[in-house]
Amino acid sequence: MDWVTGLVPGGKENFNAFLLIVDRFRKSVRCLPCHKEDTEMDTAFLSWNNIISTCGVPKIIISDRDPKFTSEFWTNLYDMLGTKPLFSIA
Repeated sequence: MDWVTGLVPGGKENFNAFLLIVDRFRKSVRCLPCHKEDTEMDTAFLSWNNIISTCGVPKIIISDRDPKFTSEFWTNLYDMLGTKPLFSIA
């Protein structure tokens, strides 16, 4: 899970970023349009509505150490879902 930012705003909602999610089990990639300014709650809703609701709860989520993925909110969400977070090294 990672962010791609710095994009030219586009679409009806002027998205300027996307959340990149690679599913190694299904060998698929999802690019979810979003805004660079989205909060961790926005990111959680985006993940829930587009990934967890269709593919199920992942056992492991690998992401960078972006504050949106390391906040107390996400830590509690990982615990509630039983998901193990792994953080990559830059």
